[in-house]
Amino acid sequence: MRDDRGVATVLGAGVIAALMLLVVLGIQVGGAVLTRHRVAAAADLAALAAAGQLAAGTDGACERARWVAERMSATTTACRVAGWEAYVEVSARPPGWAVLSGTANAHARAGPAEVPGGR
Repeated sequence: MRDDRGVATVLGAGVIAALMLLVVLGIQVGGAVLTRHRVAAAADLAALAAAGQLAAGTDGACERARWVAERMSATTTACRVAGWEAYVEVSARPPGWAVLSGTANAHARAGPAEVPGGR
């Protein structure tokens, strides 16, 4: 006869380990999704900030876009001005192990509702 005492303990430990793995993976996926949303918001706000500073020139507009993106823990990867529109690209790395999935990137465009002087 075999003694099967302790089998429930081993099975219970296995189930707990599997649940903990799922929780950790869920937190990492949540962090990646949160970073993606944060980067999209940073791109939108940076483009709006740049568009608001277009009268100060391209350098001033892009500097303002960089400032806004940095305050949102993101990095401005590109900023350009075409006419009265500002185009901004922003990226950030997710926290924790989600870093293995790469960076989150977003781009946005903003400009005035009406072009000064008519079009």
